[in-house]
Amino acid sequence: MKIGIEGQRLFRSKKHGMDMVALELIRNLQKIDLANEYFVFIKPDEDDGVLRETGNFHIVKLEGGFYPLWEQVALPRAALENGCQILHCTSNTAPVKTSIPLVVTLHDIIYMESGYLKILNGSGTPYQKFGNAYRRLIVPQVIKKSRKIITVSHFEKNRIGEFFGMKGDPRLTAVYNGVSEYFKPVADKETLLKVRQKYHLPDRYFFFLGNTDPKKNTQGTLKAYSDFLKQTGSDINLVMLDYDKVELDKILAEIGDPSLINRIVLTGYVVNTDLPAIYSQCEVFLYPSLRESFGIPMLEAMACGVPVITSNTSSMPEVSGNAGYLIDPFKPAEITSALVEITGNPELKTQLISKGLEQAQKFSWKAMAENVLGIYREVGTTLH
Repeated sequence: MKIGIEGQRLFRSKKHGMDMVALELIRNLQKIDLANEYFVFIKPDEDDGVLRETGNFHIVKLEGGFYPLWEQVALPRAALENGCQILHCTSNTAPVKTSIPLVVTLHDIIYMESGYLKILNGSGTPYQKFGNAYRRLIVPQVIKKSRKIITVSHFEKNRIGEFFGMKGDPRLTAVYNGVSEYFKPVADKETLLKVRQKYHLPDRYFFFLGNTDPKKNTQGTLKAYSDFLKQTGSDINLVMLDYDKVELDKILAEIGDPSLINRIVLTGYVVNTDLPAIYSQCEVFLYPSLRESFGIPMLEAMACGVPVITSNTSSMPEVSGNAGYLIDPFKPAEITSALVEITGNPELKTQLISKGLEQAQKFSWKAMAENVLGIYREVGTTLH
C-alpha cells in the first residue's frame, strides 16, 4: 500500500506533544515496516534533520500557507498526486474533502466540551482560541468520513463515543502513546552538570511543565507551591519551561504572591533530549492538569525515577496506574499536602519512584506503531 502521513509541524524547532507522537510513530514504523510505501507530508522549517528518508519512506516538503489552507487544500492534493491509498492525519483534524480513505488520530475532544469551555471562560492565547474554533468546525465532519479514528486512552475513547454517539462503533479504537527509550535515570555527572548550567537549574527544585493552556492548571499549581513554601520554609525552588514572564507575573499577582517569581526558574524552550537530565535532578514532578487525554510527561518522569503528583481526573489515573500520587486538581490545598507528604516521607518517595519505574515500562512507541500498522492493514483490506 501507499500510505500518506500528515506531519505538518515536524520540522518546526519547538515541537510539542502531538508533534512528538507523530515523530515517534514514523520513526518506529521505519523500523518495523519495510513492505508498505510511505509519504510523510511536512511543512518546510528549520529542524529538517529530525527525520530521515529510508528506502520506503519519502519526505514530501509541502508549502501551502496558513495551517487550515495547508491541511484542507495542499495536503489532499499532494496525497492524491503521490498515489496514497490511505491518508493518516495525526493531529485531530483532517481534510474534509478528499476521496482518499482517512485514518485520524483524535487525541482529545477537550475543545468540544461545554464544561471545559466554562473553565476556560474565554482565556487562552489568540492562537489557542483560533485552534479550538477550527477543531470545533472540522472534527465533527472528519469523524463522519474517517475509516478509522485512533485515540490515545480508553477514557478518551469513551468520551468521544459518548459525545458523538459512537459507543461501540468499530471505527473508534484506543492506542496508547509510549515513552522514548532515552527517558531513564541520568547518573552521569558531566551530563547532569551540563544541563544544569545550560538551563540555570537550582540545587533543589520541583519541576512543572505549565504553559498558557488553561487545562495545565498553572494558577492552581503556583498557589499550591506558594502555600507549600509558607507552610514549610523549604529551600526547594520551582522550575518551569517555556513560559512568558509577563503572563507569569500576572498569575502571581492574582494569587497574591508576586515575590514568588524569585523562587521560579524559567528555562525557555528545552530540547527533548535534555529533559531526562532535568527530570532526574528534580525532587517531584508536578502534573496536576485539569484535563488530559493521555499525559506523556507523567511517564517520562516516572521512567527517570521521579515521584509524580498528578490528577484524579480524566485519563491520568488510567495512565499513571498506582504509581502517581493522585490529587483533586481543583483544590490547590491537595497539591500542597502532597508536596509536604512526599518531601517529608522518604519511604513514600521511594515507593512512588519504584512504582513509577515499573509503570513506565508498560508503554512503548514500538507497541504503538505496531498497533497503528495493524490499523493500516485493516483499512487496506477494504480498499479492493
